[in-house]
Amino acid sequence: MILYFVFFPPWIETSYRGLITENTDEVLLDPPLVALDKDAPVPYAGEICAFRVYGLDAPFEAVVLNRTSGEGQLRAHRPIDCEHQREYTFIIQAHDCGGGPGGTGGKRSHKAVVHVQVGDVNEFSPVFSSLEYSGSVLEGRVYDSILQVQATDEDCSPQYSQICNYQITTEDTPFAIDRNGNIRNTESLSFDTQPHYEISVTAFDCGQKKAKHSATVHIHVKPICKPGWRGWTKRVDYEPGIGSKQLFPKMHLETCEGAVSSVQTTVELQTRHIGKGCDRETYSEKSLQKLCGASSGSTDLLPAPSAAFNWTASLMTDGGRDSDLIYRFDGRQAANIPDWITPQNLTDQFTIATWMKHGPSPGLRGEKETLLCNSDKTEMNRHHYSLYVHNCRLVFLLRRDFTQGDSFRPAEFHWKLEQICDKEWHYYVINVEFPVVALYVDGVTYDPYLVTDDWPIHSSQIDVQLTVGACWQGGEVSKARFTQHFRGSLSGLTLRPGKIESQKVISCLQACKEGLDITSLESMDKGIKVFFHFNPAQSVLVMEGEDLEQVNTALRKVSYINSRQFPTPGTRRIHISTTVQCFGEDVCISIPDIEAIVMVMQPSEPRITITGAEQLNMPASDLALGLLLFRDLHIFSTVTKSDGIVPNTDHRSGVLDEMVHNLDYCDILVLGEELKKGLESLHLPRSALLGKHLDYTNSTTGMSIYGKHSTNVIRQVRFQSLRTGMSARSFRVSCSELNGRYTSNQFTLQVRESDKFISSTYCIAALCSSTVTDCSPSVSLMLYYPLLPCSSVVTTPMDPHRAGAIWVVDHSQHCSNTDIVVVVC
Repeated sequence: MILYFVFFPPWIETSYRGLITENTDEVLLDPPLVALDKDAPVPYAGEICAFRVYGLDAPFEAVVLNRTSGEGQLRAHRPIDCEHQREYTFIIQAHDCGGGPGGTGGKRSHKAVVHVQVGDVNEFSPVFSSLEYSGSVLEGRVYDSILQVQATDEDCSPQYSQICNYQITTEDTPFAIDRNGNIRNTESLSFDTQPHYEISVTAFDCGQKKAKHSATVHIHVKPICKPGWRGWTKRVDYEPGIGSKQLFPKMHLETCEGAVSSVQTTVELQTRHIGKGCDRETYSEKSLQKLCGASSGSTDLLPAPSAAFNWTASLMTDGGRDSDLIYRFDGRQAANIPDWITPQNLTDQFTIATWMKHGPSPGLRGEKETLLCNSDKTEMNRHHYSLYVHNCRLVFLLRRDFTQGDSFRPAEFHWKLEQICDKEWHYYVINVEFPVVALYVDGVTYDPYLVTDDWPIHSSQIDVQLTVGACWQGGEVSKARFTQHFRGSLSGLTLRPGKIESQKVISCLQACKEGLDITSLESMDKGIKVFFHFNPAQSVLVMEGEDLEQVNTALRKVSYINSRQFPTPGTRRIHISTTVQCFGEDVCISIPDIEAIVMVMQPSEPRITITGAEQLNMPASDLALGLLLFRDLHIFSTVTKSDGIVPNTDHRSGVLDEMVHNLDYCDILVLGEELKKGLESLHLPRSALLGKHLDYTNSTTGMSIYGKHSTNVIRQVRFQSLRTGMSARSFRVSCSELNGRYTSNQFTLQVRESDKFISSTYCIAALCSSTVTDCSPSVSLMLYYPLLPCSSVVTTPMDPHRAGAIWVVDHSQHCSNTDIVVVVC
């Protein structure tokens, strides 16, 4: 019998520290896990059979690697997650193998404390707390920090859970970001240049792992509050015919919380580049005088070129202006006015009027520049009267004749005005009530600063020559020529003998058809205390008020209006200036001026068409009495739209009514040889001209009617011929409105002499009570109409009880080469 005795338990360290990397199972212990037993080398008693782990939820186990040496290993029996638990503490104890193979009587070591720390793996990417950030800056400033972005990481260790770096991934932006996520601007920003920025930002943890999703940062640039007008647009489109249109319906003044005591705002419509300074009526001077109620009898010295008025054909016109008839003189052009146009025997009362645009003359002492001159045609060079510019002075010369007196009398009248050389359009009127001469410029009267006297001109039999643009030098020279040429632009030069114009008429003749509209201002609330001041042309409006909001309301009402039917398209500049007064402060708010434009759109263009009978066959007896040439003449208009030409006569289709015509002139030209004096002539009754401010010229080549008139005047023109055997006469008619801006087609009428009365091939229409033979003894009038086919004549049975019945005798299918004879009983 053998006995085994166990005296010693195993021995281990009292504490251990271990490290395990997450997602692995081996724990590295310090010191290593080794159990010693003093009973060794006694079998079993000196060997280590197990290690026991004690601890709730400790996911570890210890295994014996070598029973004899006592080496062991600590490992995890399930996955370890650092983010779930970063360290563990538990108890471990070693067991020897006991007294024999059965392990009975085994001894246990003391209990040791084990601390295991879980090592982290960089498995998570940074995540931003928000994918959208927003911040704002004030323009002109550089900030240390505009806003801060923030990202986090779910890893457990400081190495992998901390964000070590932020980065802006958007290129070429004036921003930077630091490692804490603070965004700053690297330069001052401008609201006008770019009011909003959008940048992308990413983050990196300390293991250099990048965020999967970037953050978007919005940075808004706020403008510095600058006093000035807000809510206005630089361009306002104006469609012709819409009447009045508000310019700035949403406009208001920003004072940046500055308290103001009063506001004065000036709105100026600048139209100096349009025609003669703005849109005015472009009828001929005759037409304008009728519209304004001017006295009759004026002579237009610069009419639109035509067959009758051909002396202006060689002058240069300003082709860039479709709104006015403007003649440009460059120091080489001039025109002789025909004798039959030139007013004769000026009395003590007469008027000269013209539009003029003139700049300073070249040289220190410029030459005389003549607008209008009446001088000797031959032999001598006396100037009887003239209007000229000399060194920015306007001079009117009037030399009286000895037949009008032999005393020393006023002869030269001088005016020195800035308008004469400011290169702008002005309207000049000289009213002569000898010896008093008054000058009106744009409706304002000016007295001459200098009047010089001279002796009258000796009477002679020398003819005189009236010229425009220079003076005629007809005598005492080797060759007659023009001298003292004018350099500038003229329009509407008229001469009216015997009468002077009133200031009311003068103001009307130069009035604008466009301007700032005041009617909308008059409809404002009576409680609004804003004072308005308009200049006469309504191109400048001054508003004054103490309440800022009332001034804003008034300015929103300011409108543009153009009452012309066909306004000049193009830009009109608007300038707004503002001054404010503050409460008790010497230095107040400065308000920048505003520059805007009104864009007048292209109007629809009219087309003027003349129609009527193109052939008249008349017996010689009727031609001798006088024939109404154009009794059935018609003038109608079509308007060119964007989708084609729409006639203005169809009421059923919904288009516009036929336009009202205000013709400026009509030419009736004799084609072929001229009319034979004493045998052929054109006539226009004086009654057709009375009270209509019309003039006409009549010669063997034709007739011209000018002045604002309608088709009815042309219909009263008669042609009389006493010639026998006249085969045919042809007349051509053309008309114009708006001073030649729109012209008609050329309508041709042929008049033939016919001695035939009736033949077997004639179609006879009789207006009788019974039959043709019944009324033949009492025929009172016979009218001849142009050739028509018989099928076009209405056939009506005779009715003895109804006057005006029509009876047609048709002897052929077509009335070829015949006339239709209408017998009125």
